[in-house]
Amino acid sequence: MITLAILASANGTNAQAIIEAVRDGSLDARVALVFTNREDAGVIARARKYGIPVEVIPSKGHKDRAEYDALVVETLRRYDVDTVALAGWMRILSEVFVSAFEGRILNLHPALLPSFKGATAISDAYGHGVRITGCSVHLVTPELDAGPVIIQAAVPVNGTIDELEAQIHRMEHRIFPQALQWFAEGRIDVDGHKVIVAPARHKVKKIDYMEGCLVSPALETKV
Repeated sequence: MITLAILASANGTNAQAIIEAVRDGSLDARVALVFTNREDAGVIARARKYGIPVEVIPSKGHKDRAEYDALVVETLRRYDVDTVALAGWMRILSEVFVSAFEGRILNLHPALLPSFKGATAISDAYGHGVRITGCSVHLVTPELDAGPVIIQAAVPVNGTIDELEAQIHRMEHRIFPQALQWFAEGRIDVDGHKVIVAPARHKVKKIDYMEGCLVSPALETKV
């Protein structure tokens, strides 16, 4: 089991998906706290609804990113956190943060990395006219959106940008808890830049296609 901190800057639907996966037994984790850098973030109410501790430290007013990240790391240490989930964390991490939890930070990105990095990935992909985009969960390294990819969902670009965004978010809610569960089970290994997910130790049903989207590696449900 992992002791998890969820970092989110906005509405918090992915944080809620993680919390619900813990509650229904599909994710072997304890959510120690939800941390946000915005006092008006929707994730605060979502976390409190489930009785999850919330810590808020506004990111404005600090001299640099490293100074702020040192405060975040100090807060997470107080909760004995060993794994960090970035679920819509709208800040670039400094070396201070990455080194504190090296190899134990997972980030969710709304595109098929390494394409369309950065905060405007969905609109960039849509504006570029791609036929397929999606979402990725990757291990965090000092370089932005460049860490080894654990799992991806490929989403066809159909309809409006709002419809695309909604479909990407639905797939995010499925792949992030799955990646965290593989991490909790100790099944993730990194060979160079490639992530290898070890076979399940128990019988599982694999789902590699859902809602018109391809998921790789396949999602797993216990049998």
